[in-house]
Amino acid sequence: MARRVLVDSGPLVALLDRRDIHHQWVQHELANLHDPLITCEAVLSEVFFLLSRIRGGTSIFTALLRDGLVSTGASFSYHDESAEILRQLERYDDVPMSFADACLVRMSELERDCIVFTTDRDFLTYRRNRRQAIPLICPF
Repeated sequence: MARRVLVDSGPLVALLDRRDIHHQWVQHELANLHDPLITCEAVLSEVFFLLSRIRGGTSIFTALLRDGLVSTGASFSYHDESAEILRQLERYDDVPMSFADACLVRMSELERDCIVFTTDRDFLTYRRNRRQAIPLICPF
């Protein structure tokens, strides 16, 4: 059974920005993934913001969403998970942890058999369930 892939903003931006240092790495990794990428609304917000500086970036990303290549975890909501997300933000305030990262860490706690696809080195520091390393697809 395949692991669910939780995707951070970095790989999504790198996919659509040929100038991104991780562009080729992301293309290579995506060639090996066959299931839709799952994320949260906080990551979508980050991606739309970051792609606003890339010509045509938001429209291409919109198409990826429309085609279902990237989707949100339907059962994940800040409302339901706010206590744990805020706890993560407090725990990693020295990193500092972004709101989107806290949501992905929480999603990884809820989705036991998952892997996080990221270009963010901070995920090497973050732990799910306080002690467990988060399985990663990352360039480092």
